[in-house]
Amino acid sequence: MDNGDQKVEKEFLVTNRQGIHARVAAQIADLAQRFKSDVWITKGNRRVSAKSILDLLTLACGYGSKVIVSAEGCDAKAAVDALGSLFKKRFGES
Repeated sequence: MDNGDQKVEKEFLVTNRQGIHARVAAQIADLAQRFKSDVWITKGNRRVSAKSILDLLTLACGYGSKVIVSAEGCDAKAAVDALGSLFKKRFGES
């Protein structure tokens, strides 16, 4: 078994019109909770757990916000890739 933890981070743009609101935060948290790795979202100098809806909402990420999705653990790359896909699909919104 590979015990080597990975550390991955990528920057994404919030491109859905309403930004990260409650439904989107729930989508992010639900997906992040599926991974063993610690997963964070950073905006500016604030970093919060991507597994917490309330923490995500405190970032106040409106349309056009730049965020960094990062993860550390055995499935970090998969976690960042999965969350990145949500951002790229605009969370199913316009």
